[in-house]
Amino acid sequence: MQFIDKATISLKAGNGGNGVVRFRREKYVPAGGPAGGDGGKGGDIILEVDPSLSTLIDFRYRHKYRAEDGEDGQSSNKYGKDGGDLVIKVPQGTVLKDPESGDALADLVTPGQRVVAAQGGRGGRGNTHFKTATRQAPQFAEQGLPGEARSLVLELKLLADVGLVGYPNVGKSTLISVVSAAKPKIADYPFTTLIPNLGVVSVGEGNSFVLADIPGLIEGAHAGVGLGHAFLRHVERCQVLVHLLDMSGYEGRDPREDYEQILAELAKYSPALAERPQIVAANKMDLPGAEDNLALFRERYPQMTVFPISAATRQGVDQLISRVWEEVSRVRKELAEKQPEEAPSVQVLRNPGQSGKLSDFQIRRDNEVYVVEGQGLDRQMQRIDFNNEESVKWFLRLLEDIGVVAALRRAGVKNEDTVRVGDYEFEFMD
Repeated sequence: MQFIDKATISLKAGNGGNGVVRFRREKYVPAGGPAGGDGGKGGDIILEVDPSLSTLIDFRYRHKYRAEDGEDGQSSNKYGKDGGDLVIKVPQGTVLKDPESGDALADLVTPGQRVVAAQGGRGGRGNTHFKTATRQAPQFAEQGLPGEARSLVLELKLLADVGLVGYPNVGKSTLISVVSAAKPKIADYPFTTLIPNLGVVSVGEGNSFVLADIPGLIEGAHAGVGLGHAFLRHVERCQVLVHLLDMSGYEGRDPREDYEQILAELAKYSPALAERPQIVAANKMDLPGAEDNLALFRERYPQMTVFPISAATRQGVDQLISRVWEEVSRVRKELAEKQPEEAPSVQVLRNPGQSGKLSDFQIRRDNEVYVVEGQGLDRQMQRIDFNNEESVKWFLRLLEDIGVVAALRRAGVKNEDTVRVGDYEFEFMD
């Protein structure tokens, strides 16, 4: 099995359909009014949690996704058909991040949870909407807005209650194999485990927790050395950590140094990890030298409770699991008390470039040109057909209605000065 836990995708929601210019054509009605319908909305791109998925491998070969465009409006005031939404399935534990800032935008952890990652553009209005007492037969309509386009980084962080951490070859895979139904590959050489293994540990009727065998961490892991970040991100999900040590020192390592080194790596990667509840298990107690090393370990950490075990012979394993279950139960209770009563069923990722009111604009000078800027204004301009003279006149009237003309006067604009709005320049005539 190939474990893919990070991917970058590009999304393009559907464009809104254009409104159309149409007029009634009825027998015995010599001058029918406007009857142009509105364009349909572009399809959204939605990410949905599918618990049957366990990796992001589907995104390895496909990186670009596009939703359907809305259809243009029709005559007789008929709306264009909305574009179909595109639903992309992702595994539980997927975090959506901004590729530039690295900020987390959403955390997908609940089966069926949905996030609208890119919103489809609104359809343009047909000419019916622009009829007034003085404009009985408008010869223009609005264009549909483009759908949102964005890139996202998907990171998969395993959903587990308990994470097994420790150096390679300390016995993590063996332990998870004897306490759960997981069957990880086990061998006597470093980095046998190249993917995190999950196992469900039963602790009595109706009680269980998920245990993750996090592959071996080494010095410098926080900076990406060895398996580095590839697996440290999975530790972040775990609410309880079991620190497994090879107390036999079979490979010539000092368990005390291993313990301190792993603690340091966790803290450097994320200070919050160092504060997670930890349970220390001294493994391989069936091997020579383990008792002596355990005595030295306890001498250095006299206040610490250490669970001597042998995953190979199951010595002490039941006592360890019982203690782990106590800690998991306590943490679950605390988390349940902090949970909001009702979480929103669908989250929408807000794109800063797609917001703003028409009246929220600024005016600045660029040499001799007056520049009018505003996100809402930029989006409105996308609706205008600048090849249609009547449509341009309507837009210029809109600039006056929302206060742009008055603001330009206050800024010192004079007749024949150049005014730039978006990609278009106009000659100011008062």
